[in-house]
Amino acid sequence: MKPFLLLATRAEDLAADGEYEAFCRYGGLEPEQLHRVRLERDPLPAVDLDDYSGVLVGGGPFNSSDPEEAKGPAQRRVEAELKALLDEIVARDFPFLGACYGVGTLGAHQGAVIDSTYAEPVGPVAVELTPDAAADPLLAGLPQSFSAYVGHKEAVRKLPDSAVLLASSAGCPVQMFRVGRNLYATQFHPELDAAGIAQRVEIYRDYGYFPPEEADQVIERCTAVEVTEPMRIMRAFVERYAR
Repeated sequence: MKPFLLLATRAEDLAADGEYEAFCRYGGLEPEQLHRVRLERDPLPAVDLDDYSGVLVGGGPFNSSDPEEAKGPAQRRVEAELKALLDEIVARDFPFLGACYGVGTLGAHQGAVIDSTYAEPVGPVAVELTPDAAADPLLAGLPQSFSAYVGHKEAVRKLPDSAVLLASSAGCPVQMFRVGRNLYATQFHPELDAAGIAQRVEIYRDYGYFPPEEADQVIERCTAVEVTEPMRIMRAFVERYAR
């Protein structure tokens, strides 16, 4: 099997490694089957898509809707590198799954309107599948409504015509969409379980997602809800595109 490629942007080693392990665990991948590039640290090397089964993008600190003058050198470099790679991925309809920051990257590439209108606090939300999700192979067998973890400062306010809306929530109309046949993005985290979200709350308690003194309450709110279905999307992506 050709490996998958994970493009990561988390600068904190504990968060970056936790994300990588979660993608492996819920994708059913061994470490040698998931290559990782930490873009916040290293420039993107030359990527031959023919060497991979698919491309994954994890979450991270960058907001694509930030004013250009507010973006640091690393963010500007990462956005330019991802745009160039997405040019080829979209042209080839190459398998792609972006989680959280993947909405900003793929959405921005396709001309979505992305801003802070539908930002969501860290915690579980009820995700509702749209009618178009019924025929999508990644969502086959999922319940019409399921719980997932979110926590983001920006979201898609308006999808471009090239995208098919697959899932929404009460506080964020675009929770998942598809471009072409094989490119997906989720606003929720398909790799996060209760232990994973608790770890991230601890790591990012001072990053402006919630008042730091409320971290324990955020963890309690997150772990009070059983979250099991989003991980099936991760596994379905791997099983569908592994080659």
